[in-house]
Amino acid sequence: MSLGVYIQVPFCQTKCTYCNFHTGVVSAERFRPYASAVATEIREHCERLKRAGVELPGSFGSPGADTVYFGGGTPSLLDPADLAAILEAVRGTLPGNFREVTLEADPETIDEGKAGAWAEAGINRISMGVQSFSDRELQAAGRMHRSRDVHRAVPALRQAGIGNISFDLIAGLPHQSSESWQNSLGELIALRPEHVSIYLLEVDEGSRLGSELLSGGSRYSARAVPSDEAMADCYELARVLLARAGYGQYEISNFARPGFASEHNRKYWRRQPYLGFGAGAHSFSGSERWSNTPDPAAYVRAVAAGSTPVEQLEPISAAQALDEELFLGLRQLEGIDVERLEQAYRTSLGPRFAPLEACGLIERDGAIARLASRHLTISNEAFVGLLRQAAAD
Repeated sequence: MSLGVYIQVPFCQTKCTYCNFHTGVVSAERFRPYASAVATEIREHCERLKRAGVELPGSFGSPGADTVYFGGGTPSLLDPADLAAILEAVRGTLPGNFREVTLEADPETIDEGKAGAWAEAGINRISMGVQSFSDRELQAAGRMHRSRDVHRAVPALRQAGIGNISFDLIAGLPHQSSESWQNSLGELIALRPEHVSIYLLEVDEGSRLGSELLSGGSRYSARAVPSDEAMADCYELARVLLARAGYGQYEISNFARPGFASEHNRKYWRRQPYLGFGAGAHSFSGSERWSNTPDPAAYVRAVAAGSTPVEQLEPISAAQALDEELFLGLRQLEGIDVERLEQAYRTSLGPRFAPLEACGLIERDGAIARLASRHLTISNEAFVGLLRQAAAD
């Protein structure tokens, strides 16, 4: 089983109103020292993880890595030469067949020169934070780009030979209407990306907009956020229009043309091993999870001092592993093999699924259980139901 490699780049040009990630707006002078620290962590990860108490399986990393994902933040802010140096560190430390190398990029950061340099470095997939094709919605959300930037970026990427582009859209942005959402979907489909992610606006106190919504305030256009019902309608419309356009839905939020499902993200949902590098990056070995300090300056200092940046280390119990199998597996439209899990974990899952089947949240097809297609927008209810049942066992 090949590894996934995740590279965290926690820098942005501005903080979107809905963002709850550990990212920040910093001087560009900090980019190169950070990239250098990431490359060093990659090359020396075995020694540093051992120092943190992480026990890597003997076969961990063999036959190497096959996916790399630069996430953030906005990784496309880094100089292409720094991205190439990080990839060289990966290839030199975790050699493998890099079938999918993804870079998250904001549309306004993409130009022909960068696109060509990315392709030359081995980046073959771009995940673009489009979010909307309505300039009014983009401005209200604090995004830097406008619709024209997306239309300019796609030809630049195609000309560079990058044949795998993913677009993100968010249902529920302030000032969004059914008409503007349908227009965003229409413009997306006309540009023919290979992959599409559709997200519902998350409301939590970790973002400025979420905090404002929870407190009943009006800043950040909080009172112009669509209702939950409107968001659900937008999601269902996206499913219909994307299906008509040839995109197959393979996960709650993700759609792809045949052969273009995200191999890296599938590792997360299938509980396959991955190594994360950079400030705030998470890793998973199968039996343990660990994460680096989220503060970029503290991360760079730790690497420079020769110490480990690992801040948290958590062993995974059998009960936790089973819960993860269920929650992550049910996110995928192919569902989960109940018999396989019952044999692997020596348990019966019937009591967990029975109440959810009775109310129509879960459907069974022989040994396969999956979320009912008509209830994907309320999938959290199914997950909470499984948790409650587990707590009662």
